[in-house]
Amino acid sequence: MKKNRAVFKNVVLKRSVVLILISLTLLLLTACDLSALGNKPEFDGYTLITVDGGDLSGEREPNVVVDIGFGDREYYAFTNEYGQLVKVTAEKIILQDDDNEPVLSTGRYYSDEAKVPGVESSTLDEGHVIADSLGGVSNAYNITPQDSTLNRDGDQAYMEKVIRDAGGCTDFTAVITYPTTTTQIPSHYSYTYTLKGQVINDEFDNVNPDEVNSELNNNSNSEVNDSGIIISELDKKAEYIVIKNTSADTADMTGWKIVSVLGNQTFTFPDFRLVSGGTVKIGDSANNSGIDFHWLDGGGTWNNSKSDPAELYNANEQLVDRYEN
Repeated sequence: MKKNRAVFKNVVLKRSVVLILISLTLLLLTACDLSALGNKPEFDGYTLITVDGGDLSGEREPNVVVDIGFGDREYYAFTNEYGQLVKVTAEKIILQDDDNEPVLSTGRYYSDEAKVPGVESSTLDEGHVIADSLGGVSNAYNITPQDSTLNRDGDQAYMEKVIRDAGGCTDFTAVITYPTTTTQIPSHYSYTYTLKGQVINDEFDNVNPDEVNSELNNNSNSEVNDSGIIISELDKKAEYIVIKNTSADTADMTGWKIVSVLGNQTFTFPDFRLVSGGTVKIGDSANNSGIDFHWLDGGGTWNNSKSDPAELYNANEQLVDRYEN
């Protein structure tokens, strides 16, 4: 009986020693991994911390770096001394895996995004720097208050689609700037990444792109269109367009161009002058009478099922007028 007890004690002792050795090995490997992470040159000056991917608090610490990649992805977010998210990097963007990851029916990893100060605005989204679809989490180190149109339909959305369509990218860096040190609402985004061997740089302000484009068009027209030449009529089904001279003088329209925007089809005026108050009709003679200049007879110029604006350019390639439809 004593011998059996001694054997049992030896077995227990050996097992204990093995477990201790395994634990020490794991601890040592973990320490090495953390040490390797902490020793990355780009981490100099930052404290490496861990934040849950679904933390919705919206709070950020200053001068820290956080892994914001879902699962095993290594995406790193950096803050400055004011707690502003200023940089996000990823050696490789790995797309969301719907089949093997816990993706919700909404296409997201988490049911909501971090409440960073500023997102309470009706025009600002809780915008991911690296989207769910690209493997990003939803805590405050991956979220900025971003213009809703920019985030959903503008440059940000377009960039994300390009990366998804390519199956991912490498050498991803986002640099985020702010108008002051007291706000969490960025003023500008700069993205650089490598896509199929080509380095891409996307730069855009944190504004509604539709409003900016509309203002640019209005300013362009107000500056250039002092000629009095306008697009007065466009009938897409009948395939004709009418240009009118509303000025008091005869206009030399030689070399002027009409563009069907959607199809990028162009009509260029030959040697032609349009008298004051006069009109000129350009189109498909197969569908119309009284055509002054033929344009793609029988070929079809204007798209009837989608928006296809007409633009008028002068001989100096300046936009003179645009007709929406």
